[in-house]
Amino acid sequence: MPFTPFHFGPGLLISLIFLSFIDIPTFLIASVIIDVEPFLVLVFDLNYPLHGFLHSFLGGALVAIPLSVIMSKIRGHFSSLLSFLKVEQKFSFIKILLSSFIGIYIHILLDSLMYIDIQPFFPLEINPFYRSTIWPGLIELLICIWCFIGAILVYIIRLLQYKIKKKHFE
Repeated sequence: MPFTPFHFGPGLLISLIFLSFIDIPTFLIASVIIDVEPFLVLVFDLNYPLHGFLHSFLGGALVAIPLSVIMSKIRGHFSSLLSFLKVEQKFSFIKILLSSFIGIYIHILLDSLMYIDIQPFFPLEINPFYRSTIWPGLIELLICIWCFIGAILVYIIRLLQYKIKKKHFE
């Protein structure tokens, strides 16, 4: 999905469900960061595949590592926002690294289902995940939308649990 917000749906749902293991800010950034590649290709009309090297597991790893280092340095700045949203988290470099890799790899897998130009196992020029359908990407788009709706429901449940817990301790 060239630079779309649809990857936020699965990103939000997965991070809210696995709140203890996934760092939310890192995971959300990781779930969309490699779409900088198709964005730049489109904006600058580059003679480069729309989904090039960064949309491979190797390229994704080369993005996940510096993203993890950067997020470990700036992650504290997200704490007040997470506190405001009532999804406080403890974070560590390992949690941030795991979130980077999982977020990027899920993005690659979702896009690999829709785009034949993606080579997830670069340098191999294959995409074993690609599905040729009448409406390319429709199922993946619906999955992303349903995941976003699911994330809203999980978030509401977490807010209700937070209020009940807060009321119980007063």
